[in-house]
Amino acid sequence: MLDYAAFPQQRQAFIRQQLQLKGRVICAVLAAELGVSEHTVRRDLQELAREGVCKKVYGGAVSVLVSQGDLLARTAQNSEEKARLGLACAHLVKAESVIFIDAGSTNLAFASALSRETALTAVTHSPVIAAELMRLPRCEVIMIGGRLHKSSGGSLGITAFSQIRDIRFDQLFLGGCALDSEAGLTGFDYEDVEFKKALISRSDEIIVAMTREKIPGVARYTVAACEELTQLVVEKTLSAELLAAFREKHLRLTHPDSA
Repeated sequence: MLDYAAFPQQRQAFIRQQLQLKGRVICAVLAAELGVSEHTVRRDLQELAREGVCKKVYGGAVSVLVSQGDLLARTAQNSEEKARLGLACAHLVKAESVIFIDAGSTNLAFASALSRETALTAVTHSPVIAAELMRLPRCEVIMIGGRLHKSSGGSLGITAFSQIRDIRFDQLFLGGCALDSEAGLTGFDYEDVEFKKALISRSDEIIVAMTREKIPGVARYTVAACEELTQLVVEKTLSAELLAAFREKHLRLTHPDSA
């Protein structure tokens, strides 16, 4: 058996592998598996964090995810899972409410899943989501304008900020790039993240639907702590450990087949 204590490169390769497999590692568990001290593991995690592989969090580290491309590229990825999550979100919409649908491929699937009988006011800064909402005869659609951010697929900038300033939302269907029980909801683009924060401040209920490859993980900019979110829509095939960690943050969990 390899003496990991004497080979830091092999230790770090093992930790990389665990991060790829699980998305999150715990110092105490790694120390036991590698036969080294927790101090040694923390040094390895610090080195991997400097390389951009992970972000250190309390008791361990979380994988740093990379952007999956622009909206058009993301729409084709995990389309079946997004359709299931979108339908689950559609069941959460309150009749006669005012909702904001954030840009993103999963939220596009949500807009596609809304029933033609749904009566509501839907606000969005995504042109493709607005076009999808136009098929709903009982849905009033408000389109937020401004400079189109191609990566997120939504309008951003001072125009978008000013247009949402005087609207209160009953429900916000928020997008995100990565989610972790400790690091919270995070994103890749600073301006997009600031817009999401503004939306949160105007909303009574914050609902996030996330595909499995984004959990657990972390991007560069923090959108919100888990405690700031109301409901998480995820596949129940996530590990029991992950689901329990989100419940401990007082997040309500909804699964596609239970919506």
